[in-house]
Amino acid sequence: MDLQLGGKKVVITGASQGIGEGLAHAFAGEGCHLHLTARSAEKLATLAREIRERNDVTITSTAVDMTESGAPERIVDEAGNVDILINNAGVIPSGTIFDIGPEKWREGWALKGFGYADMIRLVYPRLKERGGGVILNNIGNGGEICDPQYIEGAAGNASIMAMTRALGGRSLDDNIRVVGVNPGPVDTTRIYNMLRKFAENTLGDPARYGELLAKYPLKRPAKIHEITDLFLFLASFRSGYTSGTIVTVDGGIASRRSVV
Repeated sequence: MDLQLGGKKVVITGASQGIGEGLAHAFAGEGCHLHLTARSAEKLATLAREIRERNDVTITSTAVDMTESGAPERIVDEAGNVDILINNAGVIPSGTIFDIGPEKWREGWALKGFGYADMIRLVYPRLKERGGGVILNNIGNGGEICDPQYIEGAAGNASIMAMTRALGGRSLDDNIRVVGVNPGPVDTTRIYNMLRKFAENTLGDPARYGELLAKYPLKRPAKIHEITDLFLFLASFRSGYTSGTIVTVDGGIASRRSVV
C-alpha cells in the first residue's frame, strides 16, 4: 500500500525511546524527513545515526525538557515547516490517588497534558497557513478504562481525548486532521515498570508482575509495529476523512474494563 508519505516533514516529541523511537524509524522508512525532540541529546544523536544508516532522509532535533519555559516555541522554530505533528512526549505516573502527591501530579500533567496543548497551539496555525496537515496525539487507553491504580493517567488521558475530539471535529475546515491513538500495553520498558507497580499494590510483591502480564490478550503487550503502523496509515492521505476521533489499539482490554 502506497501511503504517499515520502518527503513529508514530521515532528515527533519524546522520540528517544519506546513508541517515539519506533515512530521515528517507521516514518523514516516511508521516506519522511524528521525533527525529533527529547531531553537527551545523546539518545537523539544515536537514534539519528541509526536511522540514517537505513534511510536517505533529513533528520534534525531539539534536545530540551518540554516543561521548560519557551521549550515548545524553540522546538517549533527549529523544526521549520512541517506537515505532521506527533505528540508523544510524556509519562504520567501510575498509582492510586494516595500514591501521587500534588507536586508529582502536576509534574505528570506538565509534560503530557500541557505539552500536547502547547505544541498544537503553535503548530496548528502554521499548518493552516501552509494549506493543511495532520496532528496525531499518542494518548493511551487509560483514559477509557479509568483504573484507580492509574488514576492520574486516567484523568490526564481522558482530557487529551476530549481535546482531540473537540479540535478535530472542526479542523477539517482548515484542511487539518486531528486524531488520537490509544495504545494499551506496548512492549517497552514503561509497561513493565507499570506492571511492577500494579503487582506491588495488588499482589504485595512487584516481582509477581508476570502474573498480570499473563492476563493480557495473547499473554503479551502489543509489539511496537502494531502501534506505529497505525500512525503511518492515519498520517497518510488514505485516512483523509479521519478526524476528531480516537483509535484504540489494546487487544480489547478497554472493552474488558480493566488495565490488566
